[in-house]
Amino acid sequence: MKITRFHSTDDGGSRFEEFELAVDQERIDPFGNVLHQTNAFGSPSVRFVELPATLDQSWHHAPARQIVFVLRGTVEVTTSDNQKRRWSAGAAFIPDDLVGKGHLTRVIEGPAMLAFIELPAGFDLKRWSA
Repeated sequence: MKITRFHSTDDGGSRFEEFELAVDQERIDPFGNVLHQTNAFGSPSVRFVELPATLDQSWHHAPARQIVFVLRGTVEVTTSDNQKRRWSAGAAFIPDDLVGKGHLTRVIEGPAMLAFIELPAGFDLKRWSA
């Protein structure tokens, strides 16, 4: 599964990074189906947030390391290198730019409903996605 992360850069900016999230842990359900899943992790908080259709945020940081799932609508993020990405229902991204200039966020189609799943302290993204 492809997932996009945007993170702070050494020069105080932000940029996108694409990586493949391994969905290779097998589990057999009670009916004999083989399910494929990622490694699990515990989250300190989960919240659902509705963004208004008119949301257009200036430069800001992510409040915490988190995975965001778009449940409804479409959101667009712009990094400091002027790259833009859009996510619609069913997509996920990782805002990981906790310092520096941050990113811009706006709702393209909304209102948008998002699920924010905070990552635990010391979370190793590379190990989790391997």
